[in-house]
Amino acid sequence: MIIGGAEDKLGKRAVLGEFVAASGGSEARIAVIPTASSLGSEVVELYDAVFRKLGAAEVIAVRPETRADAHDENLVEQLAKATGIFMTGGNQLKLSSVVAGTPLGDAIVEAHRTGVVVGGTSAGASIQSSHMVAFGVGGATPKQRMTQVAGGLGLLQSSVIDQHFDQRNRYGRLLMIVAQSPSLLGIGVDEDTAAVVEDTLVDGEEHEVLRVIGKGSVTVMDPSRIVTNAHEAKRSSPLLASGVVLHVLPGGSAFDLTTRSLIPAAAVPDAAEAAEMAEAGRDLRQMARDIAAGDVSPTTLRRRLARGRKPHDSHSDGTIHE
Repeated sequence: MIIGGAEDKLGKRAVLGEFVAASGGSEARIAVIPTASSLGSEVVELYDAVFRKLGAAEVIAVRPETRADAHDENLVEQLAKATGIFMTGGNQLKLSSVVAGTPLGDAIVEAHRTGVVVGGTSAGASIQSSHMVAFGVGGATPKQRMTQVAGGLGLLQSSVIDQHFDQRNRYGRLLMIVAQSPSLLGIGVDEDTAAVVEDTLVDGEEHEVLRVIGKGSVTVMDPSRIVTNAHEAKRSSPLLASGVVLHVLPGGSAFDLTTRSLIPAAAVPDAAEAAEMAEAGRDLRQMARDIAAGDVSPTTLRRRLARGRKPHDSHSDGTIHE
């Protein structure tokens, strides 16, 4: 679960609620990794209170502050018992430099491989991709050197994730990264929004499918056919980025990451139309029974048809609203 930051913790808590439910609900044992945060124990206390309110059975803190801590067998063992792992926001470069490539980082990857739900917000979202934004400025125009990239955990391969996407105008820096590395899929996640990625069978084959929940959108940039001058652009100059395929996916959307294509939404029938069709079906079935029985007069049939066509509403002035 890739959360764009500033997720609702007091209201409906739809995003965090789905994380707890996917982690096992009332049997969830959630390990919170607050390494990226500059806050002390209060950040863990906050998520402890929220996750328990949402029904989790247990919440524990796993907080390495140095790479030496991330080699601690006791911390690694804590993750082996978790049904959900949640990485908080903060400084994503600190999170990457402390965790990636250590036994603790390897334990997160292994837990994910065996079916443990891994979630993260803000910095904890960025580290889930193979490449991550280390730091950089905002802006709509991609410019040379406007951001730097570091290695992530690689839970999502061949991709780069950015967060607080629309709220902090991070279109340009994500475009810069995919212009420089066209093999990567750029994924930008808005605040209080999550990209939920699951392995799903599509026509008998396993695909990675991204589903969007929350208030905002997930923006996907596919640079497979990009034309760019990133290899020759000078310092801080705007980049040419032509042919990037853009997908803006609001809540309820689904996207096949394997084929890099939108999954069409299932048609949702109109409730009033469905009720009308059901009523018409009942009338037709009754008429068929009557005709088959041969015991009803044409006058009765006409009355039944008239009832089926009866206006929905009328007013004292004689006006009829269909």
